[in-house]
Amino acid sequence: MAVLDRLLSECIRDVDQLSRALKMSAEEAEQIREISRRYPICVPPYYLGLIDQEDPEDPVRRICIPGNQELSGTGVEDTSGEGDNTVITGMQHKYRQTALILTTNQCSMYCRFCFRKRMVGYSGDETAKHIREMADYVRKHTEINNVLLSGGDALINSDSVIEEYLKTFSQIETLDFIRIGTRTPVVLPMRIYEDEELLRILKEYNEKKQILIVTHFNHPKEITPQAAEAVKALIGCGCVVRNQTVLLKGVSDDPQTLACLLNKLITIGVIPYYVFQCRPARGALDEFQIPILSGSRIVEEAKSMMNGQAKSIHYCLSHVTGKIEILGELEEGKMLFKYHQAKHAKDNSRIFVQELAPDQCWL
Repeated sequence: MAVLDRLLSECIRDVDQLSRALKMSAEEAEQIREISRRYPICVPPYYLGLIDQEDPEDPVRRICIPGNQELSGTGVEDTSGEGDNTVITGMQHKYRQTALILTTNQCSMYCRFCFRKRMVGYSGDETAKHIREMADYVRKHTEINNVLLSGGDALINSDSVIEEYLKTFSQIETLDFIRIGTRTPVVLPMRIYEDEELLRILKEYNEKKQILIVTHFNHPKEITPQAAEAVKALIGCGCVVRNQTVLLKGVSDDPQTLACLLNKLITIGVIPYYVFQCRPARGALDEFQIPILSGSRIVEEAKSMMNGQAKSIHYCLSHVTGKIEILGELEEGKMLFKYHQAKHAKDNSRIFVQELAPDQCWL
């Protein structure tokens, strides 16, 4: 059995199995069973083992175990207009220089705050099936200088599928680099360092076209020796590893925790890039969002405890109109924003001020 197949077969997807592992009450198990009928559950045993079972508010538990608010019905299905940006089934072209490809709807773990909860683990309608057609689109649109292989989790594809994507896009001269979006180094790191074939593929195609791995650590507890080994293996293939984290209530909404996370990432060779405002996704809105004013204060206080490399972050919200950087508070209730990336040319680098309510979490 291939490394990936073996590891995925061990993932916990059954509520009864999860209940036994975490010693849940019958009432809690039944609540999770109801949620699982709408939003699937999948947790690798490795990641489950990071939970402190004596702490009901453990941050790792919040990330991977369903909470009661998931069925509240509040929130938005498609928070950043992905449907409107789709140019080919599974391929989006929102930003001028980037093509985003949904390579799969599967993950090795279903994070409870996921903004693609509408599709992850279910329908494959938005996932990529037309690699050649996508490559033709990129060749015709020479303004595109990079592609982002996303999902789901791009490293949950088989080695052969990953190689097909890299082989196809590494041959396009107008591309400067290829990005791979993945949480695998965090939740299933042995999929990387135990799979010699995957590492061969990454090394071979990185020599043809620079590969950037965009991963997703959200709490210092996730930075384990196994995660560090996965990152080291990726760097050994020549890949650049960068991180985007989401500011999450009960997980990273504390300046000391956020500063610790970003400083520790540097120690294992991961470059912090984005801190994202949690999106108002259905099933995550009430459980994980923090008001923007509070979030800005958390980020700024955390920066005072960060080294210069960790401080290279951009605190942004990924809006329908683009990535909007949250620059800081001007005066009571007023926030300064700037478009870091814009869907429309008229918004490129535009700076604006908006007055925010104390509990406002989105624009």
